[in-house]
Amino acid sequence: MKLSLCTITFRHQLISFAQIVRFAHRHHFDGIELWGTHAQHLYDHDRLEMEEQVRLVRDQGMSISMLSDYLDIATSTGFQRTLEKAKRLISLAKWLHVKQIRTFAGQKASKEVRQEERARYVHHLQILCKMCQEHGIQLLVETHPNTLTDSMSSTLALLQEVNHPALKVNLDFLHVWESGADPIDAYEQLRPWVAHYHLKNISSSNHLPVFAPHNVYAPNGDREGMVLLGEGAVDYGPILEKIADTDYFASIEWFGQSPQRVLAEEVEWLRKAMMVRA
Repeated sequence: MKLSLCTITFRHQLISFAQIVRFAHRHHFDGIELWGTHAQHLYDHDRLEMEEQVRLVRDQGMSISMLSDYLDIATSTGFQRTLEKAKRLISLAKWLHVKQIRTFAGQKASKEVRQEERARYVHHLQILCKMCQEHGIQLLVETHPNTLTDSMSSTLALLQEVNHPALKVNLDFLHVWESGADPIDAYEQLRPWVAHYHLKNISSSNHLPVFAPHNVYAPNGDREGMVLLGEGAVDYGPILEKIADTDYFASIEWFGQSPQRVLAEEVEWLRKAMMVRA
């Protein structure tokens, strides 16, 4: 398993991509998961410097592990805008030599999606998957609350409904645990589609709302309950035993304070934990 950090961790800090690259290399990360907003800004304003940094990433044995963004598959009238955004993301992915784009499967809880809505979501995902496949890119849906992948039953059904080889899963173990599923059982069931992992933890289920997007993206949002991977309610010991030998990236997804200190501690803890289980 390869370890990456997320540039979204630094969404509220004044830090350059070059500084993130140096930090990642210094702490022996294997890659960097790049937020789509950051990628677009760098392309529009610092293209030459970004290309130099991407070369440096590759020269140092790292890679851009995934481009993470949000494609609206729920829209009934504005899907053309989604297609235009998808084209931009694919262009960015090719520019960055990235083979994976992450999105969410809608923005509504699966139980609240009517049958005709779900059919529209599936159709839109099929179109997006075809676009990605034409460029050698995988489209990853993340296991996440208030989407069509907020439960194991809905996630498995969606994968079968879309039925496209370019559709994969970004497995967020905390959100799977949040759904009430056992993370190990979920991994085993989703294994044929899993292509990336997200790792984060929480002190207790009482604090799970801190990961709601509107809170995460707010500069003054609540951060109570966000804890280190080895100190939270999700037991990562058995999870690492299952995934340590897989050939995928696992991104440490930290949204709390002191990101550089925490990421340095987390990557060291993960390396040691995987060595123990080797």
